[in-house]
Amino acid sequence: MAAAEQRTGARAWVVLGILAFVYVLNFLDRQLLSILAKPIQDSLHLSDSQLGKIGGLYFALFYCLIAIPVGWLADRTNRVRLLAVACGLWSAATMACGLSASYPQLVASRMAVGVGEAGGVPPSYAIISDYFPPGRRGTALSIFNLGPPVGQALGVAIGASIAAAYGWRPAFIVLGAAGILAALIVVSVVREPKRGGLDAPAKADVGAAKAGFWPTVKAFFSNPALVLVALGGGVTQIITYGAGNFSTLFLMREKGMTLQEVALYYAILVAICMGGGIFVSGRVLDRYATRWKPAYALIPAVSLLAAAPFFFGFIFAPTWPVALAFLAGPTTLNYFYLSASVTLTQEEVRPDRRVLSGALLLLIMNLTGMGVGPTFVGAVSDALRPEHPTNSLQLAFLSLTPFYALAILIFLALTWVLKREADAQAARP
Repeated sequence: MAAAEQRTGARAWVVLGILAFVYVLNFLDRQLLSILAKPIQDSLHLSDSQLGKIGGLYFALFYCLIAIPVGWLADRTNRVRLLAVACGLWSAATMACGLSASYPQLVASRMAVGVGEAGGVPPSYAIISDYFPPGRRGTALSIFNLGPPVGQALGVAIGASIAAAYGWRPAFIVLGAAGILAALIVVSVVREPKRGGLDAPAKADVGAAKAGFWPTVKAFFSNPALVLVALGGGVTQIITYGAGNFSTLFLMREKGMTLQEVALYYAILVAICMGGGIFVSGRVLDRYATRWKPAYALIPAVSLLAAAPFFFGFIFAPTWPVALAFLAGPTTLNYFYLSASVTLTQEEVRPDRRVLSGALLLLIMNLTGMGVGPTFVGAVSDALRPEHPTNSLQLAFLSLTPFYALAILIFLALTWVLKREADAQAARP
């Protein structure tokens, strides 16, 4: 208990704050392309399909596949140093995006962002899990997972404001430079924690072990709960990335918002609703999942069921203020899966397998969601645009709605698996 109290003292929270800040920059750099989609599209004369591929498939392939060897390396080496190097790489690549003069150059720079970001999130999950004990990890990881909403909100507010005043290129250069500074802070302040130091003895005993690559992969894919939570998260991300990468373009092109209005109102909505949803989900998980493990799956299923009607309202809203009001629902509720998926994975595996297991989780989720979502929406929009020139994105968004049903079914299946495991464990003498 003394160790747990020490690790959840001031230093643990400082480390969490730094890692969360790095994740903010990670997601900000990742989403800047979609936030500034309209001026980039106008400047480089890109189609919706090209935007979808560069924001989805091309980025996801490099981001997800590189994350696997990086995760294996992080489980065997210093995770903090690896994170700092990765942060510096993706930040430099973000600056290169702002210097791109053609679509191929932008694709290459965007892929380089993916290579760097592959070393960002999985090591952070494991570092946090070694600074916070079980029972507090849900809250800690939910705070860390505020990176996406805060990053997207700041990207909208700062990136759109810089773009409105000076053009889209300086936005990439300024925000990329901030990431290089963050990398220096990480390597100077954060210390590598002991693997498994806050876990139960059975897990802590293997904290210093060197996990094998293939045994870890086999252990992950032989666990039905981990496979289902990854698939459920991946299908959910088809919706979140598919809609998210085109929301500002949709609001500007089909709902009449200006870039200045996006910088203010859309940024506020993302910060409050997405951030609030992710934080609340972590608190709810710590309250219920520690007592009833199936809550890791049932909570995301219920939240997605509640989000779907609001998403329909967003799609068919007549004006952008009404659209934003409806968008508050899915922006809050769509992300309950994230803390549940990450926390369940970190709890299910040995400490020496956490980074690689987290990378495998992100591989499935992001290759499915990030790879399919934006690419799918862009392709559908371009296919429908000749016959529906004024609302092709609206119809493309409508094509995302069946994924709500599929994600809910997967999380309900996971609920059954976790309940069966909990019942079997309770029945043991």
